[in-house]
Order: sequence, then C-alpha cells, then structure tokens
Amino acid sequence: MADQHFFQFLGVGDARNLELGSSSAVYERNGEPSLLIDCGPTTEARCMARYGRLPTGIFITHIHMDHVAGLEGLFYSAWFSASQRGKIKLYLPLGLVKYFHARLATFPNLLAEGGVNFYDAFQTVIVSERFWHDSLEFLVFPVRHHAPDSAFGIALPGKFVYTGDTRPIPEVLDTFNSGEVIFHDVALRGNPSHSGALELQAEYRPELLDRLRVYHYDSSASAEKLIELGFAVVPVSGRFELAP
Repeated sequence: MADQHFFQFLGVGDARNLELGSSSAVYERNGEPSLLIDCGPTTEARCMARYGRLPTGIFITHIHMDHVAGLEGLFYSAWFSASQRGKIKLYLPLGLVKYFHARLATFPNLLAEGGVNFYDAFQTVIVSERFWHDSLEFLVFPVRHHAPDSAFGIALPGKFVYTGDTRPIPEVLDTFNSGEVIFHDVALRGNPSHSGALELQAEYRPELLDRLRVYHYDSSASAEKLIELGFAVVPVSGRFELAP
C-alpha cells in the first residue's frame, strides 16, 4: 500500500493576527506528524491539540519571531521529556545559524540551576541545498525576504513547495514542474517581506497560479478579498492531501 502524505497547517496568519495562528505547517506521513515547518507563538499548542505529540523534526524558514518565538517553550517541553530530550531534529539552513544563535541560544542560564545549553534539547542539523528526514530527501532554496540568505523555502519534490515569507520568486518556482502543490506567502499589498496579491498575478504564469495555495494573510476579511481575486486561500487548520 502506498504511503499517504498530507500537509496540515497549524496557522495561516501574519504577525498581527494570532487568532489565525502563527504561520506554520506539518508534513504528515501515514497519519503521523513528521516535519514541522516553523514554530511561532501559537504553534506548539496547536500541534499538541492536533497530534498529542511533537513531530520528529523541525525546519526553520527564517528568524522573525512570529516564526520562531515558540521554540523557547519547545525547548522546555523537549528538555523535560525523557522521551524527547535530544531526539527532535532541528534543521537550520546554514545562512540562518548566526541569526538563530543570537536570537535564541545565547542566554547563559535557560534553567535556574544552569548547566543546560539551548541546543542540548534538540539534535541540531545544519543544512544547505538538501537534507534527509524520515527517509525522504527535502530540498531547501533561498527566497526573497529583506537581506540575501536570510530566509529559505522547503520542498518535497513531486509533493509540495512551501515558500515561507517571500517576495515573488518565479525563477525558483519554475524549477518545480512535477505538479507540486505550492503553498505561498501572500498579502493584499506587497512589502519588503511579503508578496502582494497583484504582484503574484503579474509575475507568475497561469499554470503556477493554478497550483498556488496562499497563506500568511492578516485577517478573515483579507482572505475574502483574496478569494475574490481568484486565489485559493488556505483556511485556518487547512489540510491537503499530497500525491502518493
């Protein structure tokens, strides 16, 4: 029997709207949470409510706090769990390491008693163009988000592409031509961090636009406007079956 693959969103909102949840998702294989993408303030609670446990791996797209602030709480959850301490793989793109370390891992006394480093709770894996997880090879690619090499997307060829926060990247997405579902950042109006809806329609071919499922919007009202513009909007807790 072929494996079953799903993509489960835990949040679809931007930094201003916690009601929609911090933008994050879980790649799910055969009913089990395999890889979590990003971990914002609401992510761990939503993941536990959905699965009752954490995935075996976490991939970080960039270091804005609405995508990583939940990792501090996750550190404590992992450290104080005998079954999870040092077992969750934390996949960090090479370009993010110094930013990640400065923002989350430099504090000297995470526990009152001391003696613990942030990375002790995880199995940290530095990645560049690709990495293996759960016997599958994931691809990593840079996106346009402020400074070069400050944000990355992730893909499982033949199944999905997840851009993280990005400006339009047609030259990148054109390389994924095996029918992958493309989960794409969107805002009604573009800015240095995010793609505007009209920009996507101007820069992407119709075939790519048909494969887009957009998230990271700021309100339910914005979601309705995006639908009026013809976009397939990811609903809160949206779940997508992927190719077998």
